[in-house]
Amino acid sequence: MIKKSIFTLCLVALTFCSIATLSANNPKPFVIPELRHWQGGEGVVAVSASTKVIYTDEALASTASALAEDYGLMFGKGMKPKALKDASKAPAGAIIINLVTDKELGEEGYSIAIGERIVVNAQTTTGAYWATRTLLQILEQNKGTLLPKGDIRDWPDYAMRGFMIDCGRKYIPLEYLVEYAKIMAYYKMNTFQIHLNDRAAKRYEDTWDKTYTAFRLESEFFPELTAKDGHYGKDEFRQFQKDAAKICVNVIPEIDVPSHSLAFSRYRKEFGSEKYGLDHLDLYNPNVYTFLDSLFTEYLEGDDPVFVGKQVHIGTDEYSNKDKDVVEKFRAFTDHYIRFVEKFGKQACVWGALTHAKGETPVKSENVIMYCWYNPYAQPADMKKLGYKIVSVPSHYGYLVPAAGYYRDYLDHARIYNSWTPATINQYTFEDKLDPSLLGGMFCVWNDIAGNGISVDDIHHRSYPALQYISAATWSPSYKTLPYEEFDNKRTLLHEAPGVNELGRFSGKPNSVVYTIPEVKAGKSYPHTKAGFDHTISFHIECKREDRGTLLFSNNVTEFYLSSPIDGRMAFVRDGYLNSFDYYVEEGKSVDIRIECSNTTTRLYVDGKLQDELKREKRWLTEKKQYDYVSTLYFPLQQAGDFKSRITNLKVENFIR
Repeated sequence: MIKKSIFTLCLVALTFCSIATLSANNPKPFVIPELRHWQGGEGVVAVSASTKVIYTDEALASTASALAEDYGLMFGKGMKPKALKDASKAPAGAIIINLVTDKELGEEGYSIAIGERIVVNAQTTTGAYWATRTLLQILEQNKGTLLPKGDIRDWPDYAMRGFMIDCGRKYIPLEYLVEYAKIMAYYKMNTFQIHLNDRAAKRYEDTWDKTYTAFRLESEFFPELTAKDGHYGKDEFRQFQKDAAKICVNVIPEIDVPSHSLAFSRYRKEFGSEKYGLDHLDLYNPNVYTFLDSLFTEYLEGDDPVFVGKQVHIGTDEYSNKDKDVVEKFRAFTDHYIRFVEKFGKQACVWGALTHAKGETPVKSENVIMYCWYNPYAQPADMKKLGYKIVSVPSHYGYLVPAAGYYRDYLDHARIYNSWTPATINQYTFEDKLDPSLLGGMFCVWNDIAGNGISVDDIHHRSYPALQYISAATWSPSYKTLPYEEFDNKRTLLHEAPGVNELGRFSGKPNSVVYTIPEVKAGKSYPHTKAGFDHTISFHIECKREDRGTLLFSNNVTEFYLSSPIDGRMAFVRDGYLNSFDYYVEEGKSVDIRIECSNTTTRLYVDGKLQDELKREKRWLTEKKQYDYVSTLYFPLQQAGDFKSRITNLKVENFIR
């Protein structure tokens, strides 16, 4: 009898557990950045291209359209947006987007109630747009068809969540900046700083006269200033900023003065300081002020200025503090250009330097944004006392310098995720992590080393995962719940952004063929632009005599040659760097080619045997510092060249190293 009772109790317990499991509330969906509040419901809501996207305020028309169009980019067919003032008339299953009064949500927050209808509420169009990013991220993990029932309330802790890219030392095509703004928006990163001028690291055998430098923006006032090897036209740069603003990304253009300013002394040598180096502007020369006043005016004046947004960054980084007098000159210069851009209605941003340049000359602090990056240059506590609004850009955590041998080649993602918030600036941590003087945090890509083989694809391979982690750390970091390993696995499930695939990824299992072309036709265009790292590309070639310069494939940034224009070897060019294999396509031969692409090495196999390996090569920057020359490849697949050989059985395969 006792045994029977125990069995009955166990059966009841198991039955109760089963019912509880079946009726359990939905777990929090995975989203980057993680949701602040989730109350799980039971069951799911079906979503498809026939789902109606309803907006109840005309100000939300573009938000609804963005959701509808982006759904189509991700899942093949777009939804239809529709205006409807009375949301109660919306059909079951509709997505309804409203503007409401809900002070807790603030400027960027939103709520989503996922039930018989999906109801989005926000105080602003920005909050509503962020809500659509959340919905798309959840949907893409469910093949675009299902949303778990539940309630979301989400808003950021920090107002500025950003990324800065150095376009001065290395030209970054505008097309890439446009794509990256979309990626930032998908992860609710709202600040994109474009570093428009700089000089490369001076090599030990170089003088300033030989050191690479560039200014990347068209100038009609000073045409010879504009870089000839890559720059942005004023009209296209203006439009880029406007388009980014439509997806809630604020572009901050930066002209870095009075240091890092070799482009200006290269343009007119009298502007450079003989005492502190030609990359320093001569602060004792009144013509420097006249020139810079004109240059800033060119981009700030008028009803439709070239610098569109509310902020402009004026640099002020790393000027010499060797003499007290030059420190005072530097402080006066900084104050002048803060006030100068303010005359055009802009808020000034500066690199933190006023601990390094401590002095008596007043520098305006009210309504000025200071980027604190290295504490000996600007002690955060002291800058707070002076009244600056602070952005945390800690070099120890957030400086990415590709293949330089210092700072980080790839950011330490685990360290960022587990231990960093904007409240930590290197060795200093604000007692109040939500200190009102702290606006937020950013990370940076600095392209210090000219000539190191690094391509835009290499930069993206570093910056994109870093952005995912910085997004998690700057939105509402105290609400992160996932262990690092789980986050690291799940983040790869997400797209870079709707319609964006800068990584050149193919869906499919590891170590499997994910794309094939039975026979590559000369001159034909193909749907995929490239295969990124961790892919192999194989094909069979029946070789005919190929002229030098014969392409196999190309896209807008990379060319893969069957016969290079230099010496006829198999080779590839990207971002102006030519990398050649020790192999020639020989007339009359029939061979199998396999190319293995990783973020460190590019290998060529011929008939299954390793023919050549292009890997990182150590080179000297100074007598004590080394950097890596990189020969990596995102294999282009977009446009077949005018070759004579027969190329068959081309395969793209995912692989795990």
